[in-house]
Amino acid sequence: MPKTLPAAIALAVSVVLLAACSKPAPAPEPVRAVKLLTVGVGALQGGGEFAGEVRARVESRLAFRVAGKVVQRQVELGQRVRAGQVLAQLDAQDYRLSVDASRAQLAGAATNRDLAQADFKRFKELREQNFISSAELERREATLKSAQAQFDAAQAQLAGLSNQAAYTSLVADVAGVVTAVEVEVGQVVAAGTPVFRIAKDGPRDVMFSVPEDKVAMIRVGSGASVMPWSSAESLPATVREVASSADPVTRTFAVKLAMDPKYSLPLGTTVTVRANNFDHSGTQAIRIPTSALLREADSTAVWVLDAASMVVNLQRIEVLTADGNMAVVGAGLKPGMQIVAAGVHVLSPGQKVTVYQDQNTAATPAAQAGK
Repeated sequence: MPKTLPAAIALAVSVVLLAACSKPAPAPEPVRAVKLLTVGVGALQGGGEFAGEVRARVESRLAFRVAGKVVQRQVELGQRVRAGQVLAQLDAQDYRLSVDASRAQLAGAATNRDLAQADFKRFKELREQNFISSAELERREATLKSAQAQFDAAQAQLAGLSNQAAYTSLVADVAGVVTAVEVEVGQVVAAGTPVFRIAKDGPRDVMFSVPEDKVAMIRVGSGASVMPWSSAESLPATVREVASSADPVTRTFAVKLAMDPKYSLPLGTTVTVRANNFDHSGTQAIRIPTSALLREADSTAVWVLDAASMVVNLQRIEVLTADGNMAVVGAGLKPGMQIVAAGVHVLSPGQKVTVYQDQNTAATPAAQAGK
């Protein structure tokens, strides 16, 4: 008996130690309360609205044709200019010196030409009297032609340098409004660097951008409506141009609308554009809130409730487009199905749930999506 007592004590201690070291049983997954909505069919509200901007149909980017330091700038951003008005001035001192040097070269070439012409005339008279040979007269004629060529070259050089001196004054080639100023006094600019942008007076366009999946729906000549943000009036417009390539940064396509000249909207006005090809108002479709969507790998899914067992299962769907804050579903859902409307990221397949009801609306049935 005394021998068996220590063994029994040791066995009891071992059982206690093993029980302490073993992992506790996992806690059951909590039953979550979820907000549900019943899938239904309703009329689409939106018609594909885009934000646009009023721009001039023709915009001129002006630049100096010669390099130099800017010493004067006569216009400011937003100022209206007329054709022939001087916009900016470069330091023309070096160009004037070049013109003076070229003018002196022209005077020297003119003197040489006049001298050669006088020699040729004199030797021609001597040849008529047979005092010199024909070869000597031909040499004088060649000298005259060379002097004339030098005079013509000096004259052309003077004209070119005079043009360069004139290019130090940047002149507006059209009447319009200055929409961009990219030069300041004291700045050294290279030839051809744009320094002003002028919106030419005349027709106005509305420019907006559409994503890649919708550009095929827009055709040149189709109609659209334009509504300025400062007014509730809807103005008619026509698609004039659709970009053939996407913007490398935004990956969207630029679309230009032509408007009647009688609608003289100010440049830069922000407008809302609705293309007629996108107007699906009244079309019946299944719409669900975007809060019910769950991104699953390369597809989109929602949680569907099995009312018999009160568990949720993942259902993949096809989203066609957006209608305001709602997603338009093309496949995967049928009217009458109940889906989780919020908190979709904390659920797991087969999880038991309960229906959440607000105390104030406990007696209200689940809302229907798409209505």
